[in-house]
Amino acid sequence: MKFIIEGTEIESFGLDEFTEQDAKKYVDYVLEHAPRHEPLEEIVVTMCDDGKVDVDYLYHGQKFERIRRITGKRIAVHN
Repeated sequence: MKFIIEGTEIESFGLDEFTEQDAKKYVDYVLEHAPRHEPLEEIVVTMCDDGKVDVDYLYHGQKFERIRRITGKRIAVHN
């Protein structure tokens, strides 16, 4: 089952009666307990064989155009 709550996609696996209210609770839980540096993009909730629930989450990273390597090497420039 998939829901979108506050811009976050929540998907569940192995949970037969996963409701939109359940999805909202997982969004609230992750936002309360996980470090929040970027917007929350996705949560995946999976029922494990031992009866516990695995919660994976992904934050949306900042876009960038390029990475530039900076070294500590000095270059002499003469005019």
